[in-house]
Amino acid sequence: MRVQLYIKLLFILFLFGCTKIAPKPIAPNIIPKPLIQKLNNTTFILDEKTFIESNLKFKKIAFFLSTYFEEKHQLKLSTIKNKNTIVFEQDLSIENDEGYLLKVSSNKILITSKTVKGAFYAVQSLIQLLPVKTNAKTIAIQGLEIKDSPEFKYRGMHLDVARHFFSVNFIKKYIDLMSMLKMNTFHWHLTEDQGWRIEIKKYPKLQEIAAYRDETLVGHYSEQPQKFDGKKYGGYYTQKEIKEIVAYATERQITVIPEIEMPGHSQAAIAAYPELGCTGEQVKVAAKWGVFDNIYCPKENTFKFLEDIIDEVVTLFPGKYIHIGGDEAPKTNWKKCTHCQQLIKKEGLKDENGLQSYFITRMEKYINSKGKQIIGWDEILEGGLAPNATVMSWRGTAGAVEAAKQKHNVILTPASHCYFDHYQSDNENEPLAIGGFLPLEKVYSFQPIPEELTEEEAKYVLGAQGNVWTEYITTPEKVEYMVFPRAVALAEAVWSTSENKNYDNFIKRLEFFNKRLKSLDVNYANHLYEIKGELINLDKQLSYRLETSIKDKEIRFTTDDSEPKSTSPVYNNPFKINALKTIKAAIFDKNGNQLGQVFEQKITLHKGVGEKITLNTPPNEAYNAGGKQALINGISGSSSRYGDKEWLGFSEKDVEITIDFDKQTKLNSIATRFYNGNGQWIYAPKEVNLEIKLTNGKTISLKNKVKRTDSLLVNFSLKDFIPESENSKVDQIKIIIPNYGIIPENKQGAGHKAWTFIDEIIIN
Repeated sequence: MRVQLYIKLLFILFLFGCTKIAPKPIAPNIIPKPLIQKLNNTTFILDEKTFIESNLKFKKIAFFLSTYFEEKHQLKLSTIKNKNTIVFEQDLSIENDEGYLLKVSSNKILITSKTVKGAFYAVQSLIQLLPVKTNAKTIAIQGLEIKDSPEFKYRGMHLDVARHFFSVNFIKKYIDLMSMLKMNTFHWHLTEDQGWRIEIKKYPKLQEIAAYRDETLVGHYSEQPQKFDGKKYGGYYTQKEIKEIVAYATERQITVIPEIEMPGHSQAAIAAYPELGCTGEQVKVAAKWGVFDNIYCPKENTFKFLEDIIDEVVTLFPGKYIHIGGDEAPKTNWKKCTHCQQLIKKEGLKDENGLQSYFITRMEKYINSKGKQIIGWDEILEGGLAPNATVMSWRGTAGAVEAAKQKHNVILTPASHCYFDHYQSDNENEPLAIGGFLPLEKVYSFQPIPEELTEEEAKYVLGAQGNVWTEYITTPEKVEYMVFPRAVALAEAVWSTSENKNYDNFIKRLEFFNKRLKSLDVNYANHLYEIKGELINLDKQLSYRLETSIKDKEIRFTTDDSEPKSTSPVYNNPFKINALKTIKAAIFDKNGNQLGQVFEQKITLHKGVGEKITLNTPPNEAYNAGGKQALINGISGSSSRYGDKEWLGFSEKDVEITIDFDKQTKLNSIATRFYNGNGQWIYAPKEVNLEIKLTNGKTISLKNKVKRTDSLLVNFSLKDFIPESENSKVDQIKIIIPNYGIIPENKQGAGHKAWTFIDEIIIN
C-alpha cells in the first residue's frame, strides 16, 4: 500500500515538474508614444528557436537586435530558419523615411520600413515590449500592431564637453540613451573659453595649451568672493576617438554635429595662439564661466586658422552640418581694434554687428565649399543672416520666427523649455545648477512651432533640441541626473503628434520607463513622487491645494509641523488656511510606504495676501511660473536660487506693482527682497519708489535708495511710512521698481540692460 502511494506521489511530482508556466507579456509602455497602436489577443514567444530573417539592406539592424538579445537578456537566437521568426521587410510606399510598421502575432514579428532608420526605430519600440531585465529562456511579447513616424525630422540632444570633459565610454552611453528615445542628432559642443576638446593636427598647441586650464571655479559664479580649486583640468578627443564615436552613433542612426565656436567663446584657442586675438596679448584658458572679451579678430591669419580647422573637421564628421556658434561675442575689442574699424569701412558695414555677419558669412562660404552647411545660435541674425544658415533659437522663440520668415531653416532650443542645466525641482536639496527652473511637465508641454508662424513658414521648423551646458555638471552621474527624465519628455514632444500627447498618460509610462533607466545604471532624477502646493484665493477665502503627477497614490499631510506618516490624514480636497501654517505632505503607496521626499511649505499670512494685484508689464515667460499672485501669496521664494515659481523675473523693463485693498487697511511696514546674481545678468534695483493712496484722499510718495551690496539677496524694507498726523488707512499701494540699467563694463552681460527678480511683498 505504501509502495503504491509512493508511486502516485512520484507521478504527481513528475506531472508538476513537466508543467511549464507560460510567461506573460508586459503591457506596452512605449516612449515616445507611437502614432497608432492597437493590441490584439496574441502573444509572441521569444526563445532560442526564434530566427531573424532579413534582406541585405537591413542586415546591420538585424545584427544589432540579435546582439541586444544576447548581451542584455543572455538569449542567443537560432541560426536555422523556422516558423518562429522576426522578419525585416522594405516597403518603399511608406511616406516618412523614419516611419515603420511593427506587427506582433503568435509566431511572427514583422518589421516593415522604407529605410534603415525606420527599421531601427521599430527595433527600439520592440525592445520596449520586453521585460526590463530577465535571463529567462522564454520571453512573452504582447501581440499588437504599430504604425509610427516622427512629427519632426530634427530631434536632438546637446552636450557641452568643454566646460567639463567626459570619457569616450560615457559619450557612447549618452548616444545609446538617445537612440532608445529615437533621437537622431547629437550636438557635440567641442570648443569654448574653458577648453578645446578636438585634436587638430596642424595646430598642436590646441592640444598642448588650449585643452587645459590652470584651475576651475568652485561653487556658483555669483558667490562672492569667488574661489578656485587650484587644480589643472582638461583633456581632448583624438581624431581616432572622434571617428570611433561618430561610427558608433551612425550605427544607432544618430548624426553627430560638431560645434566649433566663432567668433566668440574662443579664449582657449587665443591662449594657444595669441595672434588670433585683436590685442595679440597672451591670455590664459578661462578658469571660470561666463562671456569673455577675447574673441577672434577678423584678420586673414584668423580666417586661415579657422579654414584649416574646418579642413580637418569635415573629414571627421560625415553629417550635413557644422555648428559655428556665433553667440555671445562681445564687441569690446573690435571697437578698439584699428584693423576691425578699417575692415568695417572697407566692406561698407554698418557697425560691429555687421562685422560679425561678415565673419559668419565668410566662414559659411568656406564651409559650403566643403559640401557642408552651417548652424548658428540666434545671434547670427544680428547684422544680417548668412545666406544658407540654419538658426538654432535659444533666446526664446523670436529668433526662430525671424529666421523662418526669412525662409531659413530653424531648430528650436529655447532656454525656457530646453535647457537641462536648469533646476528641475523646488526641493532645496537639488544639486547646484546654473539657475532657472524647468520641471518635467514644462518640457513635455513644449510645442516646437511658434504660434506666430503661418503654415507655410512653419515648414522651416526642423525640430527641437535639449541643451546640456556643463559649468556646474562635473561628472557623468550628474549629466544623467540633469538630463533624465527631461530628455524622455522632450523625445515625446518632438516625435509624437500634439493630438497623441497626454501628460498623465506619459507619467504612467515614464514610471515604468524609469525602471529601464535604473537597469542601465542611469542616475536619473526621480521627481515623479514630488508634491506641488498652491494657495487658492476664492472671494477672500484662502485654502491650500496639494497635487501630484501620480494619480494612483495617496497624499498624506500635516499642518502641525509634524512629519507625515502612513496614519496621517489623506488629502482629498483643498483645506482652509486661516492662520500661520507649516504644511508637510508626502506620497504613500497602498502598503503605507512613503515614496519620495517630504514636501514642506510655510505660509505667512500678511495683509497683502489675497488682495488685488496688477503689473504694468508681464514677467518674462521663462520666469513667470507662479504668475503675478506669487508676489502676495504668503510664500517666499528660495534663498539660494531665483528660478522657482515664487520669484518673478523681468527682462530690461521698469516694473510697477499696484496692490488694491478691498477694505480700508492700516499698514505699518512693507518688505521684499531682490535677487542679485550679477553672473546671470541679474541686478537688484538702485531704488524703490512708493505711491500710497490714503483713505482721506491724500497720496504719499516716497523715494528709497537700495543699499548696494555684493550679496546674492538684497533686502528692502520700510516701516512707519504713514505720518501719525494723517491718522488714516490705506486704499492702494503702488511700488515702482526702476530697472538697474546697463550692466557695467567688465561684468557678465556688459552693455545689456539687467534683469530684475522680485520675491514676496510682505505687507503688515
